[in-house]
Amino acid sequence: MAFVVGAGPLVTRSNKGWNRGMPPRRRCTVRCTQQLSKAVESGEDEKLQGRDMTATVREFVTEESLESAEETRALDLEVQRISEGRAAESRRAVIEDGSDSTRAVHGGERLKGGKKAKAILDAISTPVVMSSTFTFRNSAECIMYNMGSYQSFEYGRYGNPTVRSAEEKLMALEGAEDALISASGMNAATTMLLALVPENGHIVVTTDCYRRTRQFIRTLLPKMGIRATVIDPADLASFERILKTEGATLFFSESPTNPQLRVVDVPGVVALCKKYDVISVIDTTFATPVNCKPVSMGADLVIHSGTKYLAGHNDLLCGALAGRADLVADVRALHGVLGGVVDPHAAYLLLRGMKTLDLRIEQQNRTAEKLAAFLQHHPKISRVWYPTIPDHPDYETAKKQECRGWGGVLSFEIAGPTFEKSTFDAANRFVDALKIPYIGPSLGGTESLVEQVCIMGYFDQPLEARMDLGITNGFIRFACGIESTNDIIDDVEQALKAV
Repeated sequence: MAFVVGAGPLVTRSNKGWNRGMPPRRRCTVRCTQQLSKAVESGEDEKLQGRDMTATVREFVTEESLESAEETRALDLEVQRISEGRAAESRRAVIEDGSDSTRAVHGGERLKGGKKAKAILDAISTPVVMSSTFTFRNSAECIMYNMGSYQSFEYGRYGNPTVRSAEEKLMALEGAEDALISASGMNAATTMLLALVPENGHIVVTTDCYRRTRQFIRTLLPKMGIRATVIDPADLASFERILKTEGATLFFSESPTNPQLRVVDVPGVVALCKKYDVISVIDTTFATPVNCKPVSMGADLVIHSGTKYLAGHNDLLCGALAGRADLVADVRALHGVLGGVVDPHAAYLLLRGMKTLDLRIEQQNRTAEKLAAFLQHHPKISRVWYPTIPDHPDYETAKKQECRGWGGVLSFEIAGPTFEKSTFDAANRFVDALKIPYIGPSLGGTESLVEQVCIMGYFDQPLEARMDLGITNGFIRFACGIESTNDIIDDVEQALKAV
């Protein structure tokens, strides 16, 4: 592209120095020939004759341009309230009159208003508020806070601004009245059960579930006189019979379950719970709110191990609870006592993860469904556990529910004698021959993970227990990441040659 020096009108700019990241304005006499030809064709040079070439964009600003600034003016008044007044003056005096050690502690931080306060509100990314304690400007504010008329935070165990942002994002995704983020998925589940089930209460749970949840229900809750009845995820008839004859405080099940991907008839369960005044709680860690929203189906609460899909990057631990505001409030009250608090930085990572949840789940749904279809007819696979496979026990139930998909986890069984060493060794060889997934527990991250379930989760369990739960020696759980679908299927296909 050719350039002509000295052509066209001279553009004079101010020389007041850098402004908003832009270099000092200068007189420019360089215009490219392409610009010149466009100016001639459009008559631009003639139109600009007589214009003030030193004018900035400010010449176009009118009162009408600023009509939308009412919210800004209101914010300025609030920031001014923080920045001025006797309290602010006394804080300013502490810094100005104090010694070096006092200035080192309070300088730059004690005065909370001004541009800093505005910038926190204007930041695109939610700030990570690491403070464990939140202060009050005077006793009146403290009194109003305790009376519920002044909205703020007091102590990190009871709430944090960054954590609250993550809770509100989850509320938006679930369509829930309130939400609570905690330190882990197990913390969310155990605190919920302790808060909502009374001493000598009764709960109904399903057979296939996360092992540690089952352990808590079987070993800890009985110490408080709480008993649990276990039913098959599809057995609504038994569920109603139990509610009619024994009653219950709470129903709790995963859907899909771990690791057999059983699907609960959520609308059917909700209808029975409402009929017999039972709290319904669905753990949708495997589905996520992108795929399935039990709250919209009438469930009282949903639970997540936020470590998995919500966070999505295998780099934090957290749990989540969302649903009816009154029930969340009861759990939050006990949560403040037990102290299973999530770190603010982890909450920030959770916020970041949820922003891409829809994009990740779309890929993980696709890969899991196609991998399940590929494995369904493979001669070295005896069974595939995924809701889109016709011989899955809950295939029809899954079809009836208005869910977008069933997540990135599927399970399958290497063919062979179910509890013999030959099948155990064959599953070892398959896992070790894989090149893409990492061998490890967990799921929902960007990286694919694989595990031989009898080793990873049930290594210390006796044969009788493994037989009862259906954890065969060849049982594999595969958590699809966001890698190429074709690459993952090709990797699984080559690894099966080692079986």
